[in-house]
Amino acid sequence: MSEPKLKREIGLFTALSTVMGTVIGAGVFFKVASVVEVTGSASMTLAAWILGGLLTICAGLTVAELAAAIPQTGGAIKYIEYTYGKLPGFLMGWALILVYYPANIAALSIIFSTQVLNLFHLPLIWHIPIAIACGLSITLINFLGARVGGALQSITLIFKLIPIFIIVVFGLFSKAQVSVSLLPVTAGPHLNFWTAFSSGLLATMFAYDGWISIGNIAGEMKHPEKDLPRAIVLGLVFITVIYAIINFVFLKSLPVDHIAGNLNTASETAEMIFGPIGGKLVTVGILISVYGAINGYTLTGMRVPFAMASENSLPFSKQLRKISRKTYVPYYAGLAEFGIAVIMMFMGSFDTLTDMLVFVMWIFNVLLFIALFILRKREPKLLRPYRVPGYPVIPIIAILGGLFILIITILTQTGLAVTGLVLTGIGVPVYYYHQRKRAK
Repeated sequence: MSEPKLKREIGLFTALSTVMGTVIGAGVFFKVASVVEVTGSASMTLAAWILGGLLTICAGLTVAELAAAIPQTGGAIKYIEYTYGKLPGFLMGWALILVYYPANIAALSIIFSTQVLNLFHLPLIWHIPIAIACGLSITLINFLGARVGGALQSITLIFKLIPIFIIVVFGLFSKAQVSVSLLPVTAGPHLNFWTAFSSGLLATMFAYDGWISIGNIAGEMKHPEKDLPRAIVLGLVFITVIYAIINFVFLKSLPVDHIAGNLNTASETAEMIFGPIGGKLVTVGILISVYGAINGYTLTGMRVPFAMASENSLPFSKQLRKISRKTYVPYYAGLAEFGIAVIMMFMGSFDTLTDMLVFVMWIFNVLLFIALFILRKREPKLLRPYRVPGYPVIPIIAILGGLFILIITILTQTGLAVTGLVLTGIGVPVYYYHQRKRAK
């Protein structure tokens, strides 16, 4: 009896919901605290969010060409493998499986649990159990099928936009408590301009992260060659506009010294605008937002070990490539990702996990941007349903921005950078050991 295959049942709206729903999660509500903490000023905070969005749009425009030309389940891994060979593709998949998806699921589950504790005034002992229950519930929901996971993504996107919409609309027209101006861009008192700006930009990148995961479900999309680039580009443009406006509202509602390091900025802003009840309602909206973001990483994340195991590239490939005959879901791959995420929930804080995964991901992002130039020269006749506009300027901006993020992380957070590199590097002996084992 032949193995069941993934079904093509995902359309443009679900793809767009996956991009926006995965990206818009905890970052829009919680990263403002760390951005303001390192920049020290409203003008530089806004500039960091806007520049981070523009850089991400350049990255999305660039990768969208690869996604349209190579629309395969596995997404970015397939683009790297197609361009550079098996080992680099394996290492990206290894980093995604071991660091990127579990760290995202763990970090967001920790944030979800933190908000539940604050909302219901529960003791700290429930922190990790609630985080585990949150991640497990989403994993089980996704075991019901891609259509169910995609529907949850679309529903949570609509609900997560409600608190953002309420804060933005009422916040823009409410009386300003603080004077905010984008220009001139200045750092806070006693802070070096470039150090503050680079740290602020780096902090925003987690909030913009996650869009590239849409490529993982290309094999289940009805028209990936057209819908993939549309979902990426439209999603990132909408997200950048949303982030810039909502951060402006935060900054005009609360002073920067109160926002810095304050993870309750969003709910406190809502309380100022609507009173205590409004603050609690927005907190519920934030919980839905975070839950939807975890669902996005779970939905796309389990497809990575499945795609690699389908080519017998991983240890335990026989189990990881198994698909449910009823729901067509790679359930062993999903359980593996959840298991690693649980370990990470015990290991690190929200900011530590997110900073590490951003660094690891941008190593491969830069390779993806360079891959565009390599394939344009090596395979000029490759079918490209979509071509990046503004070539070669847009891809060059993406490369320079990516290199900037990597260099700043190495200089300012050396320990995190080394940890990410070591975890990725472990994949090299694993790859060669498994290749020798297959050869025997």
